[in-house]
Amino acid sequence: MNAPSELSHEEVLRIKLEVLRRQHRDLDDAINALQERGTSDALTVKRLKKQKLVLKDQIARIEDELTPDIIA
Repeated sequence: MNAPSELSHEEVLRIKLEVLRRQHRDLDDAINALQERGTSDALTVKRLKKQKLVLKDQIARIEDELTPDIIA
């Protein structure tokens, strides 16, 4: 049997990007659920939104790395 080949740097980034996007969506769902129930405490929502922004920044960095620079 062949040993599994290693993932390229780009493949690792694409997997990480998908994981981060999923976490971002999950946080968005959690924030919406807390706000809809009306039982949310403002500090918890603020923390979740801050985590969501951190994820958004990480997503943007990876997308920039995956997108080649085009010099026109």
